[in-house]
Amino acid sequence: MRWKTIASAITAAMLTTACAVGPDFRRPDAPDVKAYLPAEPRAPGLVAGADIPAEWWQSFHSPALDALVRRSLDANPNVEAARAALRIAQESAAAQRGAFWPQASASLAPSRQRIADSLSSPLNAPANPFSLHTAQLNIAYAPDVFGGNRRQEESLEAQAESARFELEAARLSLAANVVTAAIQEASLRGQMAATERIIALQAETLDLARRQQALGAIAEAGVAAQEAALAQSRAALPPLRKQLAQTRDLLTALAGGFPDRELEQRFDLEHLELPPELPLSLPSRLVEQRPDVRAAEAQLHAASAQVGVAMANRLPQFSINAGTGSVAGRLSDLFKGGGGFWSLAGAVAQPIFDGGALAHRQSAAEAALDQARAQYRATVIGAFQNVADTLHALDQDTEALRAAAAAERATSRSLALARRQVALGDISHLALLSAEQSWQQAMIALVQARTNQFADTAALFQALGGGWWNQAGQPLGNPL
Repeated sequence: MRWKTIASAITAAMLTTACAVGPDFRRPDAPDVKAYLPAEPRAPGLVAGADIPAEWWQSFHSPALDALVRRSLDANPNVEAARAALRIAQESAAAQRGAFWPQASASLAPSRQRIADSLSSPLNAPANPFSLHTAQLNIAYAPDVFGGNRRQEESLEAQAESARFELEAARLSLAANVVTAAIQEASLRGQMAATERIIALQAETLDLARRQQALGAIAEAGVAAQEAALAQSRAALPPLRKQLAQTRDLLTALAGGFPDRELEQRFDLEHLELPPELPLSLPSRLVEQRPDVRAAEAQLHAASAQVGVAMANRLPQFSINAGTGSVAGRLSDLFKGGGGFWSLAGAVAQPIFDGGALAHRQSAAEAALDQARAQYRATVIGAFQNVADTLHALDQDTEALRAAAAAERATSRSLALARRQVALGDISHLALLSAEQSWQQAMIALVQARTNQFADTAALFQALGGGWWNQAGQPLGNPL
């Protein structure tokens, strides 16, 4: 009978929980934005509404880049830390779900006692000393009448969702950093190659100038000027080599390695290809695709649930405690008749005076909700700004590359003409130096223009969310 009484009381308490207090979370509406820019972007190859592949970096058609990004995603410690943070959040949410169930504990307490002769009862005349064995089962349950536990679980589930999107953001950021660093390495190698070409050309010109000086065709000042130009070009190489070495160190670190090991991969602009088409997600889908926006939304959800937790803490708290067990002098008699006992008790507690602590905690939770709402809006605005900035950059990259290519062709023709004229004695070496410097600047500018186009293409993939929802068929609302 006692077991039926205890079970009935707890079951009734579990079935009489009411609705959870506090605001019910509703996802914010997508902003009413029809376009990223006031006018259509002019960058070629943009395809509005196209989907983004999960492994978007493969669009550059570089096996070396693909291998390095994959290695980095597997070995980077920041991504590992994000995975661990996700597991922490998931386990915390799972632990909170235990509050919905009765908590049971069992105990066995054997003891050996001796009572003073002056205190022992002559009527009972028990054996002295004597043994006592007590076995007991205790059950405690706190009915979630006002939904405080449910709101706390809701908050922790939202925090786990935020951690999932923070993991996606870490993966996206890492992939983008690897691609950007690889493009930077390719750019530096291109600039070094251009500088070495101008150095070789200037060395040839210096030999010619010295021969002409020996014949009395030019003055010593012309030779000195050519020597100075050659020295300046050579001085430009060490800073480029330093940047290249540091970029290689960065790529090694991003891949989870130490700089004493040389990377197998090597990157040159000639081995990278621009994708012929660039996906441009619709503005209405950007808040679904950006992992930072989704993480901010989850934090907003968690803050909303915490308001309900604070409200529930100000309302009556209910509890049920039950216990049953048996006592016997010998362990073998523990569960025989006559030694059993049980208890069942309920309690309700209502805060009456706490110096305003609970009210202020609710006000703090409501303020935190306002803060999370503002942070979410700021993240959304930043996401749209990020895409707009990248589209502006891609628009200008096309013009810059066209202009840089034209300048390189023009200065190359001018330099070839100047070299022939110097050989014939038609112009001075100062004019040749000017043509050499113009060609050098144009070659470096062309390399940088190509670099900017590659880097801004990678930035567009990152700004649009990176395609995490296409990983192994994951739906848009449910990342790893």
